[in-house]
Amino acid sequence: MSAPLYERIAQFYDASSGLWEGIWGEHMHHGYYGRGGGYRLDRRQAQIDLIEELLHWAKVDSPESIIDSGCGIGGSTLYLAQKYNAKAVGVTLSPFQAARATERAKGANLGSRVSFQVADAQDLPYGDNSFDLVWSLESGEHMPDKRKFLSECYRVLKPGGKLIFVTWCHRATNSVAGELTAAEKRHLQEIYRVYCLPYVISLPEYEDIASECGFTDIISDDWSTAVAPFWDRVITSAIDLKAIGGLLNSGWTTVEAALSLGLMRDGYDSGLIRFGLLSGNKG
Repeated sequence: MSAPLYERIAQFYDASSGLWEGIWGEHMHHGYYGRGGGYRLDRRQAQIDLIEELLHWAKVDSPESIIDSGCGIGGSTLYLAQKYNAKAVGVTLSPFQAARATERAKGANLGSRVSFQVADAQDLPYGDNSFDLVWSLESGEHMPDKRKFLSECYRVLKPGGKLIFVTWCHRATNSVAGELTAAEKRHLQEIYRVYCLPYVISLPEYEDIASECGFTDIISDDWSTAVAPFWDRVITSAIDLKAIGGLLNSGWTTVEAALSLGLMRDGYDSGLIRFGLLSGNKG
């Protein structure tokens, strides 16, 4: 990963993760609101629901070893380790996140079988055939080399292991909808700038890459309508007095990201932004 992007991502999450945890809790990802897009009163429960819905969708069967690639402060990592009584590791570019996740693992008495470290998900510090489950929830959008990332996911999976990969995408362009318009490209560029992303691609492109990397039994889905209400909830929470104080203390990059939340909401509304799911097995 290029050093400037690596540093921007690390700095962004070093600055914003404490604020996010204080307002939203340990799960730094979308919530699941149902395929009809309805609201839940408990926004944190919606985030847990997303994890459970993904596990059901991918038909996960009691993994004993898990890697969370792009782990945040360990929300999914600890949840999965507890659910399956499994050993788990999480990797992140953010030293703050790795330290906080480690602290949370100790607090949950999971320090003996769950660990976290600062590492590049495109160059994982683990051997071939190490894990039963590779879990990547909303980190693929940060990867500058999507093929290298999915190749690493494949490499560290044990034979018979499963990948669950969920990422921000743009709409498909291999249909009557056609190529991205100039306005859509400008919209995406603003999202990339604010959220430290190199670029995003469509779900069909990810399917092709996963197949080329060797994954079998590939399934995919688009859950955009099920998660889109999340951004209205985030926007509402950002105007809370506690959030405003935390934003001001977190630095300009966090403030700018908060001021730009509408970019994602509008992207979902227009159909430009898609919430893509992909799962596959290592033969």
